[in-house]
Amino acid sequence: MDKKAIKRILVRGPNWLGDAVMSEPALRGVRTLFPDAQISLLVKPAVADLFTGHPALTRVLTYESNGRHTGLAGKWVLAGELRRQGFDLAILFQNAFEAAFLAFLASVPRRYGYTTDGRSLLLSDPVAPPDSGTVVHQVHYYWDLLKPLGLMGKPPAPELVVSPAEDQAMAGRFAQGGLTASDVVVGINPGSTYGGAKRWLPERFAEVTERLCRTIRESRDQQVSVVILGAKSEERLGREIAARLSSRSLVLSGATTIRELMAAVKRCAVLLTNDTGPMHIAAAFQVPVVAIFGPTDWRTTSPFGGAHAVVRQPVDCAPCLLRECPIDHRCMTRVTVDQVNEAAVKQLTSLGVRGEGLVETPSPPHASRLTPYGVLDGATVFLDRDGTLNYDPGYLKIAGDLKLLQGVGPALARLKRAGARLVVVTNQSGVGRGIVTLKDLEAIHARLQGLLEQEQAALDAIYFCPHHPNDGCHCRKPNVGMVERAVSELQLDLNRSYLIGDHARDIQLAQRVGAKAILITSGPVDQQALDRLEAEQVMPDTVAKSMVEAVDWILADAAKSAKGRDERENREREDS
Repeated sequence: MDKKAIKRILVRGPNWLGDAVMSEPALRGVRTLFPDAQISLLVKPAVADLFTGHPALTRVLTYESNGRHTGLAGKWVLAGELRRQGFDLAILFQNAFEAAFLAFLASVPRRYGYTTDGRSLLLSDPVAPPDSGTVVHQVHYYWDLLKPLGLMGKPPAPELVVSPAEDQAMAGRFAQGGLTASDVVVGINPGSTYGGAKRWLPERFAEVTERLCRTIRESRDQQVSVVILGAKSEERLGREIAARLSSRSLVLSGATTIRELMAAVKRCAVLLTNDTGPMHIAAAFQVPVVAIFGPTDWRTTSPFGGAHAVVRQPVDCAPCLLRECPIDHRCMTRVTVDQVNEAAVKQLTSLGVRGEGLVETPSPPHASRLTPYGVLDGATVFLDRDGTLNYDPGYLKIAGDLKLLQGVGPALARLKRAGARLVVVTNQSGVGRGIVTLKDLEAIHARLQGLLEQEQAALDAIYFCPHHPNDGCHCRKPNVGMVERAVSELQLDLNRSYLIGDHARDIQLAQRVGAKAILITSGPVDQQALDRLEAEQVMPDTVAKSMVEAVDWILADAAKSAKGRDERENREREDS
């Protein structure tokens, strides 16, 4: 594609508010690729307001699917309106057949998008979507669509803007509700337009909000107010929760435009929410988010970027993506007030809040390497799965059968608190042998991630090799393919890496990538296995009888290395 010849671009944006926010980095990516082009975004009215004044866009066009553009006649009218704009290129973030069909009817010569929904023949520049077995966050999904056009690197976090006038107008509205400019504002978003299955229990929203407000008042000696957000038809829900609160509250459910919602969310110190559009709006304004997930997939739609927490319960039926639960809603009813409160209090550490169970603010940068909270900053710990994290039954086929080895969760939580990234690399030849399906494996890994999340030890990624041992692939351990992919996708530094595993192939892999190796065994050390490793000159750096011992060794080794770095820096300062 000759990018200089592209003068007018039509971007068909997503229909849902949250998806639209997650596509925002890709919008900036379009501007990067075509800095001199006119870029028009076609979206439905609710989403159109989200992008008013966005710096990457020339204009926002409204698709009134329930108004003048309804039905076939309305689609023809819209196509005519677009045709008169003379677009050179259409980029389709929306996956539907209709998006490609409209671009085709509008006579846009270059139509670029994923080959979803049977629309391949309508695209002049089709792009294959991610493999169905690959879990991709939606921010990456939109960003990666542009990579064949030359977009490089990883997507930034979404960003939104409101004008000073909009900020001032919302401040006035807060003042009318009794909220002052010095109040710490706790936002809650207890509803969901998608369906009842995504809603946590209202009484639990109220209880956790009460506890959080009390913690803030006791810690800061400052007034705390609550803002309750929601869509139209959720006004009663907002009022019911407000009636349970002792703190001053302002119910904005069903009473804001999208622009007003953005300004209100931006003012919050923290947002407690279900998986909804306002969750993503808060993340785009760098407001700390505590998101409660049930039937939807947290791996693809969680708030993007740092300073956010996902609270969920690993149940076999989730993520089901259903609007209403046909059974007992266990994915939500098992999420406790204690879990959400703990996550919320941790999100508020940046405000200097202190409270029961709250992690202390990290030490200054120079000293942080010598504390448990920073000794592994920038380091990665690669982990084998079966026999290392969970009991190894041979070929694990059912997610419910996965059980963590004793002490694994708390031990890995210590690594997370120390700043390490945790990445699983596991051979799963059961897929290649036809014993385990990719769907089964996805459910198993979802349970593994969920169990570790409960222990505050969430994994940063899971990589697996599905191939038969005879396939000769590049990814099966001890080959380095999975680690190379992790380094590329997560921007890891192998100079500060460890690998914990229970087989010789794990130790061999560690040696090949330059990681320090820990051989872990839940029973007596197999001297014959050690003799074989020694003969092959692939001895581990240490042998541990449990994950607890392995983590003790890693933390001690990292602290020793940090001390050595500090001593060298001190000598260099003295010499200079």
